[in-house]
Amino acid sequence: MRVDDSRKIARTLVAFANTSGGRIMIGIKDNGAVSGVIADEELHMMEAASSMYTRPNVPYKVQVWKVEYRAVLEIIVEPSSNRPHLALMEDDTWKPFIRSGDQNLVAPAVLREVWRVTDLDRPQKYFHTEKEKKIFQILQDTGGITLTQLSKHVSIPRKILTPLLARLIRWQLVDIQIEQDRTIYKLK
Repeated sequence: MRVDDSRKIARTLVAFANTSGGRIMIGIKDNGAVSGVIADEELHMMEAASSMYTRPNVPYKVQVWKVEYRAVLEIIVEPSSNRPHLALMEDDTWKPFIRSGDQNLVAPAVLREVWRVTDLDRPQKYFHTEKEKKIFQILQDTGGITLTQLSKHVSIPRKILTPLLARLIRWQLVDIQIEQDRTIYKLK
């Protein structure tokens, strides 16, 4: 309905920028009724969210609509090629978020590694070692598994398994499914 907390809305800006973009409608109630806003105040809160609580700053576009003589703001965030964007948390740490359904979730380490490797923009050779064979076998047998479970099954520490999974995701051999309380890895 309105922006009460710039820090909180920064998470949404970051999540949209890190995934496939999105739109924030300010001045509309959850039931769809138009409540309207004071556009200048809401724009000030959005500017604070982007400039103070995101790193790098998340660019956005604004469209002001007049509905029933009330102002409604549409905040448009495009997917970013400058991932990961981070949001400042209450404990002064910076975290990357992604959008899943209507939720902002902290991006898992494997996805952050996918972004990092993708940003290197250099070709990687495909190789198939015993480690990858074990990973593929467990993913096939289970139909989907968490990083911790996979690490135990294949006896590979998470620190080593994370870049392996990131490479397999980048090559579109493994799929990542991010949920509220867990992240599942599956064969494509």
